[in-house]
Amino acid sequence: MKIGFDNEKYQKIQSEHIKERISQFNGKLYLELGGKLFDDHHASRVLPGFLPDSKLRMFQKISDSIEIVIVISAVDIEKNKTRADLGITYDEDVLRLRSEFQHRGFFVGSVVITHYNGQPAAITFKQRLERDGIKTYCHYLIEGYPHDVKLIASDNGFGKNDYVETERPLVIVTAPGPGSGKMAVCLSQLYNENKRGIRAGYAKFETFPVWNFPLKHPVNIAYEAATADLNDVNMIDPFHLEAYNKIAINYNRDIEIYPVLNALFEGIYGSNPYKSPTDMGVNMVGFCISDDEVCCEASKNEIIRRYYDATNKLARGACNEAEINKIRMLFNQAHISTDFRRTTVVAKEHLKETGHTSAAIELEDGTIITAHSSQLLGCSAALLLNVTKHLAGINHEVKLIPQSMITPIQYTKVNYLGGHNPRLHTDEVLVALSVLSESNNDCCHALEQLPKLRGCQVHCTVMLSDVDQKIFKKLGINLTCEPVLKR
Repeated sequence: MKIGFDNEKYQKIQSEHIKERISQFNGKLYLELGGKLFDDHHASRVLPGFLPDSKLRMFQKISDSIEIVIVISAVDIEKNKTRADLGITYDEDVLRLRSEFQHRGFFVGSVVITHYNGQPAAITFKQRLERDGIKTYCHYLIEGYPHDVKLIASDNGFGKNDYVETERPLVIVTAPGPGSGKMAVCLSQLYNENKRGIRAGYAKFETFPVWNFPLKHPVNIAYEAATADLNDVNMIDPFHLEAYNKIAINYNRDIEIYPVLNALFEGIYGSNPYKSPTDMGVNMVGFCISDDEVCCEASKNEIIRRYYDATNKLARGACNEAEINKIRMLFNQAHISTDFRRTTVVAKEHLKETGHTSAAIELEDGTIITAHSSQLLGCSAALLLNVTKHLAGINHEVKLIPQSMITPIQYTKVNYLGGHNPRLHTDEVLVALSVLSESNNDCCHALEQLPKLRGCQVHCTVMLSDVDQKIFKKLGINLTCEPVLKR
């Protein structure tokens, strides 16, 4: 994968910038974390060289000064809201996040349940946390939030919330997903800290949109594509332009809420230290691009990937046309079509040539390998065999897995497991290769090529099964599929 982002520089200057921000507020800063602290695969796709856990690694450099507070909405607990990428409920993800952070050496001080109104499921979860020795606080619904500033910044507003006891100078406020109330927790803490004579600060840490990139830079357009379901819109920050006569990029929700935040800061402190929503951010990503052309190409591929994700969801009935139409509009802004993604074009051509569902993968050197389905293998399984043979220098005509081994697997799938598709999936092919690798050097060499597939682009002319999609994800392959259901 071509590198376009200087990860080492990022970790250095980002940690330094956050330290500077802490020092501006008498050594106490509440940092609202937007997006993912680790497993940030969107950032790693559009900024090649940015590691999925780059932010976490950066924070590890200053971990002794960090305390993490995890926020979850009582409404999400009550609804059993689920993370689509992990398939687990938000309350279970709170426990997962806490364990992950602790495993990496971070201090997790507490959990805050927001939008609390005595919901039975929230009470049960709170009791579960407390049985496990986890400090748990409740923040309540405030009538008129966020516009009734006089009520909010009073003892009948933020003053009703539990005061979250914290020990360290940098308090990272994070959550399993959006709509948790992270910002409200931060502002509530500012109010209650101020009552105790502590003038704490607030800042926001979001990677996208990149504030010092042009509005229509492909990296920023890719962010809009990623949030098409939320209908986020990148905008020039009018408050920043007025205050400094400089263009900075933010997004609609932060710009819309800024007047309210400004009033809240004035209600708590008498003045606002920030002249614009961009001022509140601490993101330094835009200073760490080492090859803009690489990042532009990666971002355009990501826009197309998001388009196919949306069309696939629509084919399953889990999306509406508005999300797809939004991304089509972004195609125009980025001056691309699906044909920009080379594998898309090649896979479709291979389908026309063979008459079978097809797949194509683009390697780091630009080589494209194709495959199609047969009576024995699905197109994705055949693609893995073809590309690993190519990378290992094995003749294409060599059959790594003999039919004598495939046939009994197919028999078991259909006759014992009740399957309708006898073709081998990617996981079954990899298991077969692993078994054969003990006695077959070609199979062994083929398996050794799998790490080289990380970051490669793949397109299939049919929607793959969950099993195949998960295998590609584990291999780090960027997959798109035509919105065609398997028959």
